[in-house]
Amino acid sequence: MTKKQYLIKTSSPEATVEFGKRFAAQLKPNDLIALYGDLAAGKTTFTKGVCEYLNADQPATSPTFTLINEYTGDMPIFHFDCYRIKHPDEIIMLGFDEYLEKDGVVLIEWPEQIAAHIPEDSIELHINYVDERTREIEIRSPRSMEL
Repeated sequence: MTKKQYLIKTSSPEATVEFGKRFAAQLKPNDLIALYGDLAAGKTTFTKGVCEYLNADQPATSPTFTLINEYTGDMPIFHFDCYRIKHPDEIIMLGFDEYLEKDGVVLIEWPEQIAAHIPEDSIELHINYVDERTREIEIRSPRSMEL
């Protein structure tokens, strides 16, 4: 599958949140967003913007120790953190496939940990740390997006 590519640069955590809001305006039920990036790159900061736009019932936080945070909003939001996953099939035990069909938005931090289970039609965000405030975000999407 050929994906369309976009490059965005943000200059502060607040700008990354704002980008998350703009991005969320184009999300559809059952979209999966795979968030790639090193520790502290801005994956959860971006997710905060998505959650704000979708009127989540609480601010997004990193689900590092719980593996998944669920938020109620205009659409359900399922925020996975796969950093601590040791074997890709562990995600199946969490009912991962069911989350992909709940008419919500699925955001996955550290998707490389479960690469075999990431659908081909997912939207990829590669968030790169440039300096203390600046991030370059490469988007690879199966559909056109207005960013």
